[in-house]
Amino acid sequence: MEGPVYPERLQAAGLLHGTPSAPERERINQIIFDELVYGKFLPQSLAYFTEVIRRLKDEACDVVALACTEIPLLVPAEVSPAPVLDSTRLLARAAPTEGD
Repeated sequence: MEGPVYPERLQAAGLLHGTPSAPERERINQIIFDELVYGKFLPQSLAYFTEVIRRLKDEACDVVALACTEIPLLVPAEVSPAPVLDSTRLLARAAPTEGD
């Protein structure tokens, strides 16, 4: 969330971006590394992600990038308060296929 890849690409495309607050990022990372990578998908963690997404949407965020492999497993698009971009699916679609 704090790296340069997404901000640079979004800015180059003329898109504004934002990130969750520092305490939110800390909790998100904790959920990812203490739960999701171990296949634990807890209702309270889904509720937390949903709360953060709702707050971002209320602050005029049009879409949320789920930019970690495990997050879409916890937060499917149909339960998100805002439209989502699943980075794993987007990268898979963009990958060259055999013969390209």
